[in-house]
Amino acid sequence: MSDKVKLGLAVLVLAAGIGAFYYFSDSSTFLRVLGVLVAGGASIAIAMQTSAGRETWTFVLEARGEVRKVVWPTRAETVQATLVVMGMVVVMAILMWILDALLLWAVRLLTGTGG
Repeated sequence: MSDKVKLGLAVLVLAAGIGAFYYFSDSSTFLRVLGVLVAGGASIAIAMQTSAGRETWTFVLEARGEVRKVVWPTRAETVQATLVVMGMVVVMAILMWILDALLLWAVRLLTGTGG
């Protein structure tokens, strides 16, 4: 029950920040945006005190650890893979163009249209 209250409070704080942004439309845009950011930060801080917030933070930390384990391709490998993909796109475009031309010829032959 405590988590639901905290999440509700977090939503209310965020809604109040957004409401204040529009209520104080005469004020400086910088101050209004700063207010929304502060409200958003407070909302996140409140939400992080719940069990769902702690689980989410644990997930983020584990995901960062997994990203660090990834073996990223070198620049040469990236360029080579990009060129292979571009070459295959060109080859497939030519094949599709030829197929389209053949089908157009066959349809004109069957329907008796065209010269």
